[in-house]
Amino acid sequence: MTTVPPRTLEPTPGQTVGPFFAFGLQYPAMNQVVFPHSPDSLVLGGTVTDGAGAAIPDALIELWQADSDGSIPRVRGACKRDGHTFTGFGRAFTSDEGRYEFWTREPGAEAGKAPFFAIVVYARGLPNKLHTRAYLPDDAAALDADPLLSALSADERATLIATRTPEGALHFDIRLQGEKETVFLAY
Repeated sequence: MTTVPPRTLEPTPGQTVGPFFAFGLQYPAMNQVVFPHSPDSLVLGGTVTDGAGAAIPDALIELWQADSDGSIPRVRGACKRDGHTFTGFGRAFTSDEGRYEFWTREPGAEAGKAPFFAIVVYARGLPNKLHTRAYLPDDAAALDADPLLSALSADERATLIATRTPEGALHFDIRLQGEKETVFLAY
């Protein structure tokens, strides 16, 4: 009997992602991390643009976050919304104007830590997904003490801090390249 030696496969480079099709990616209420207009809910939204400032109409944004007490949700059901369970995960496609929007709540963090949303961007032309963060703008001391933010220039840092609208929503634009490019993280 002949024994075939096990094969070792070399990793391949990332592939260009998109365009996206709803099958397998889209599910009801996917951008509703919390039920809209529930207590402590808010809208986090913005626009995804390319290096020339043009809107990207077919990007997919994933949002991952801690609960308001800073705990990481460990419940199942991120893709089967029940209207009350907080899973800390959501997806949103961009509109023709490059706009995305989530219904969520503010993430919490340990004392002295800066709370943030973890964001993953998928778009055509990207060889791999991009990771970034959207920090809450309200606690200047926590933002100053954050290890990631403190390692960045003032201009780079500004690309990671959401702004608060007069209505209390959070606005966070994502620029994929060029001037004022959002800082992306490598893992």
